Amino acid sequence: MEGKLNIITRRDFIKGASCAAMGAAMGVSLEAVVPTGSEKKTRVILIRSKKAVDDSGRVSGEAMQQMMDEAVTELFQTKNAGEAWRKIIRPDDIVGIKSNVWGPLPTPPELEQAIRKGVMSAGVNENNISIGDRGILHDKVFRQATALVNVRPLRTHHWSGVGSLLKNYIMFVEEPWRYHDNSCADLAKLWELPLVKGKTRLNILVMLTPLFHGIGAHHFDKTYTWPYKGLLVGTDPVAVDAVGLEIFRARRKEYFGDDRPLKPSPHHIAMADTKHKLGCADLNKIDIVKLGFTEGSLI
Repeated sequence: MEGKLNIITRRDFIKGASCAAMGAAMGVSLEAVVPTGSEKKTRVILIRSKKAVDDSGRVSGEAMQQMMDEAVTELFQTKNAGEAWRKIIRPDDIVGIKSNVWGPLPTPPELEQAIRKGVMSAGVNENNISIGDRGILHDKVFRQATALVNVRPLRTHHWSGVGSLLKNYIMFVEEPWRYHDNSCADLAKLWELPLVKGKTRLNILVMLTPLFHGIGAHHFDKTYTWPYKGLLVGTDPVAVDAVGLEIFRARRKEYFGDDRPLKPSPHHIAMADTKHKLGCADLNKIDIVKLGFTEGSLI
């Protein structure tokens, strides 16, 4: 990749409950949490590659593999990607890769296969891995899963303001609309479901061509996408979503010329921290590590 830069997204941070404690409650690796003074900060990797997507929108499988390898190696501070995957996945794990199939902006198959390859590098039998979205409640692997990998593109969403990692688990319930109250404020409750709780080993927010503006349900206009060519990777879904949302806001301000709020408000991300204690939404407590090219990173 084109380079690396460690940054903290604000000059100071408020001392309080440690992100490491939240991470431990979620069952995530504390090796993805970095100490800073008396506080521990959850790490989020922002990796971008100019080769990720070409001008026609075609995704490069080679770039996806390289980006994932570099991201997990940096996140878990290992010598190589295989060693990183072995820190979070056991050979006897049954692994569900929770993807997203929304037609205009699905999780790229090239990225799904890079994740599958990473899981297999930890010694998992291919028959014990499934990639799915709708229908996962009827998928034998997902029903028996001991580990989950959460991956989806970032986009605006008619019900929750943004569709991101926290919302990606809504297919683990039979009646998703039950979570639509107050602009999906309590999506973090999904992470307490028996099929989900304590199982998520890695979260990947796809930022290749995010949809930063939408009008109404299922609206898509390529005008409101841009070639960001990035991935956000971390063990804390709240932290990854919070970083993605900050980039989103910066892009909207850049495009519209004002700090136009998302409608509805994506307050489920902050509430996942303040109300549900699932992870860290406070950018002051997130250590963002940049890999690849940094021009136009917006954070």
